[in-house]
Amino acid sequence: MKILVTGAAGFIGFFVSQGLLARGDEVVGLDNLNDYYDPRLKAARLELLRKSKIFRFVKLDLTDRGAIEALFAAEKFDRVIHLAAQAGVRNSIENPHIYVGSNVTGFLHIIEGCRHNGVEHLVYASTSSVYGANTHMPFAIDQSVDHPLTLYAATKRADELMAHCYSSLYALPTTGLRFFTVYGPWGRPDMALFKFTANILAGKPIDVFNYGKHKRDFTYIDDIATGVIAALDHIASPDPNWSSEAPNPSTSRAPFRLYNIGNQRPVELLRYIEVLEQCLGRKAQMNLLPLQPGDVPDTLADVEALTRDVGYRPGTPVEEGVKWFVEWYRGYYP
Repeated sequence: MKILVTGAAGFIGFFVSQGLLARGDEVVGLDNLNDYYDPRLKAARLELLRKSKIFRFVKLDLTDRGAIEALFAAEKFDRVIHLAAQAGVRNSIENPHIYVGSNVTGFLHIIEGCRHNGVEHLVYASTSSVYGANTHMPFAIDQSVDHPLTLYAATKRADELMAHCYSSLYALPTTGLRFFTVYGPWGRPDMALFKFTANILAGKPIDVFNYGKHKRDFTYIDDIATGVIAALDHIASPDPNWSSEAPNPSTSRAPFRLYNIGNQRPVELLRYIEVLEQCLGRKAQMNLLPLQPGDVPDTLADVEALTRDVGYRPGTPVEEGVKWFVEWYRGYYP
C-alpha cells in the first residue's frame, strides 16, 4: 500500500513508519520540522527513514490547505495515519492559538484530503487527556469525555467529533487512538523520562509533581507502533449493535471507531524514577512539587476493545523499556 504518515519525523511517527517500511509498504512521510523541541533529533530520525528506497519525505505544514490538497490529489494514498499535531499538555495552557491551528484546522485539511481522494481508512492520534476530570478507573472508551482540563485535550476531542461527522456523512472509515503516556528510545525531549535522564546525568535536580504519587499507564513505543499498524489494517466498519437510544460513544452506525492504546499496567511515578536510577546507576535529587494545572492524578487504559478487534497485546514492562531508553540515550548523547 501507499500510506501517508503525518508527523513522520516525530517520536511515534518514526517508529510507525519503520514498521510499515519493514513489511514493504510505501511510505510518504509528512512533517513541518518545527522547533517545539530540538529539530536535530527529528532530522536524525528522518536520516534513518531515508535509508529505505520506499520512503519519501515531504516538508509541509498542516495548516497549508492548498499544499495538503495538492499532495492528496497527486499521491492518491491508499490509507493515512495522522500523527502530526502540536503536542504538550502544559504548553497548550501557555500557547493556545497554535493548538487550534495545528490540531483542529490541520486535522480538517487531512480528513478533507481523505474524503476527496478515495482513502480507504484514516487512523489518527487522540489522547488519554480527553478523559480530563474523570476519576473512574480504568478509563474506558464508553465513558463520557465532556470535561477536558486543557485546550490540548479539547482539540483532540474535537478531532474525534469531526471524524464521526465525516464517517457519517461520507462513509469514510476512521479510527481514533487515545494514546497513553508513550516512552522509549528516540523519545520527545519534553517528556518526563528524557528530562529526568538528562538532569540526573548532569547532577541536577528533577521536578517531581504531585510528590511522585500519581500513576501513569506508561506504554513502550514498540507496543504502540505495533498497535497503530494493526489498527490501520482493521478498517473501521459500522457497529450493527449500535443504538441511538443508548449510544456507545466509541462506535457508531457509521464506519467509526475509538480505542484506548496503553499498557494497562499503571506505574507510580516514584517507582518509574527508581527504575531509571537503577538503569543509570545514579540517585536522583528530587524537587517534590504539587500537581500541576491541567494534570490528572492517575491514568489507566482499558484496552480490551483494541485487543478484541485487532489483537493488540502490550508486553513491555517499564523495567525493560526504561533500560532500552537509557541504552539509546547514552549512545545518542555520549
